[in-house]
Amino acid sequence: MRRHHVRRNRFLLGFVIALGFVLSGAIGTVAYFMPAIVTAFQDTGHTIIRDLPTPTPGASASAAPRASASAVPTAEAAPGQPFTVLLLGSDNDAKFGGTVLTQSMILARVNPKTRQVVMESIPRDLWVPLSSGGSAKIDAAYLHGGASASVATVEENFGIHIDHYAWIGLLGLVNLINQVGGVDVVATNPVMDDFYPADLSGKDPYAYERVAVLPGPQHMTGMQALMYVRSRHGDLRSDFGRSQRQQQVLLALRAKAKLLGIADLPDIATAMANDFSTDMSISEIASLLPIASSVQLQNVKQVILASPYTVPGEKINESVLLPNWNLILPETHQYFPAV
Repeated sequence: MRRHHVRRNRFLLGFVIALGFVLSGAIGTVAYFMPAIVTAFQDTGHTIIRDLPTPTPGASASAAPRASASAVPTAEAAPGQPFTVLLLGSDNDAKFGGTVLTQSMILARVNPKTRQVVMESIPRDLWVPLSSGGSAKIDAAYLHGGASASVATVEENFGIHIDHYAWIGLLGLVNLINQVGGVDVVATNPVMDDFYPADLSGKDPYAYERVAVLPGPQHMTGMQALMYVRSRHGDLRSDFGRSQRQQQVLLALRAKAKLLGIADLPDIATAMANDFSTDMSISEIASLLPIASSVQLQNVKQVILASPYTVPGEKINESVLLPNWNLILPETHQYFPAV
């Protein structure tokens, strides 16, 4: 049903676009919008694979009060009803050689009627059972099955249903922000990092550089915004400070939605080519644009799972964050319906 729905949406979209071109009679319009159309068809409409392989017998898994995979419904939210999106961001530069983790995982609950949004950042170091079997930091879920595995791992551990996902890579974020003319952010968590990866700005992908983002109002280019959301050193709140910074930049991008028009579509699509993917169809994404531009900051609830929701620990000789499910689940289910 899902694939049929996606194919139908694509057919209808293609028909409308073709009809518009015929009626306009403008060959230049076709040339102008074609890159965006091709990119959009490639990067949208992917399928969330719900029936992942069964974990291998004997794989370790820590006990947690979470929903089983079979308990999670697969029906998507009806049009106009609240829905949940898992936002994923990855360090996908060349030095990883295809080994891609998720440096950022944010649950977003959107209510189209009330224009209210809740964002809950999931710490990348959270130690959980993976949907693919065994236990690891939650950022490794993407490595063992891509976006579908990340969705399944979050659903199973947090006992919620995720309707959609959106994934973006490093250059995708940089290019998107540059394309909209930068973002305006009030830096509440200043950054002073002597060991920031210089994997995008230099010839050596393993080199480091010093970066600094001072507190106060800042107009950031794509690279500056990436430094702000990616840095892990020098913030007194550690990874939780980074989670706060990531949400700030998302909200700053939301503000730019009011300024975008259809003429911006080709350049934005081209800028994000190969560094963005989602299961949403083009029509579904289009329906979100009016919502994104009309959401007011006072209607955005931000949740960070810092102490006492998580506590530092050690697993397999590496530092991790251990979840306090007795606190995490009630907090999460206030905003994301339990299943």
